[in-house]
Amino acid sequence: MGLDFTAIDFETANGFRGSPCSVGLTKVRNGRIVEEASWLMRPPANHDHFEYHNVRIHGITAADVAGMPRFGDLFPEIGAFIGDDVLAAHNAAFDLGVIRSALEVSGLPGPAYDYVCTVMLSRRCYSLVSNSLPFAAEEAGVPLLNHHDAVEDARACAGILIDIARRNGANSLAELFLSLGLAMPRQPAFDPATGVLSKPSIAAMAQAAGGAAAPARPFLPGWPEEGENPAPNPDAEPGHPLFGQTVVFTGQLTMARPEAKMRSAELGARTESRVTGRTTVLVVGDGFDAADLRSGRLTGKARRVLELHGRGQAIEVLSEGEFLQMVGHGTSVHARQQSFSA
Repeated sequence: MGLDFTAIDFETANGFRGSPCSVGLTKVRNGRIVEEASWLMRPPANHDHFEYHNVRIHGITAADVAGMPRFGDLFPEIGAFIGDDVLAAHNAAFDLGVIRSALEVSGLPGPAYDYVCTVMLSRRCYSLVSNSLPFAAEEAGVPLLNHHDAVEDARACAGILIDIARRNGANSLAELFLSLGLAMPRQPAFDPATGVLSKPSIAAMAQAAGGAAAPARPFLPGWPEEGENPAPNPDAEPGHPLFGQTVVFTGQLTMARPEAKMRSAELGARTESRVTGRTTVLVVGDGFDAADLRSGRLTGKARRVLELHGRGQAIEVLSEGEFLQMVGHGTSVHARQQSFSA
């Protein structure tokens, strides 16, 4: 078997991950891109409102998809394109979560998928201060020119995975994971008659039924409350990109830091209150974007991370939006700003 897979990227209409409005897919056979597909779509009913911050990022409006089929109508075509392939995504916790949540709120069944997260592989195989898609694509030699165009993002993800396999001398995904000592994660099949709904879907369905939306946390002057550092959950999914990481937060987040720490710990991360030699991930608030690493608009903790990275410490910077994708929280302003592939 050669290096075969399908890379996938979703764009969403709002902060709920089950609101896909666009998808791009890139099929790879024997380490070469052989076919691509993309669709615009209306998100599932009752979850199809478009929020300003999402539109500002990807440029897709409600008018652009007004005459398009809904996700549930298109999923058979999307599934047929994927076939039995392993799915690759940059921050797969988000894109696989889009499939799962969109199926859940549509009341539709879906197959199981083996998947590869190129964020996690980028951490293992590159040495980048940010593993966001533009940075990783540049390292892989496939610069991303139109970030948040779904098919271009999927193509960049495919290029990253091809490059990582090449650097590790792997001719297949099985060889790559064996060489890295990793087990390939799997999203289980979903049956609406028996399946347990995910937390994001439960929250979104309650809101659609008239429940109150979680309010965005307003900006508060002064030092944010750090709160306790809870013990990491030993039963968390090892394939999650935060599992086993040591996470520190800086700047004003739209999520209170104690809550951010709790969510991180639930996913198997250890949280701390200052940057040290143990730190592997720094989450930056204040509307930070990965491009700010090149502009110098950084907090003191972020500058400390750049110093440690320059000395060889394996440490990376995440925007709050990228973090919120990973923890599955989609109601805050920054979640809406960055509810896309990182």
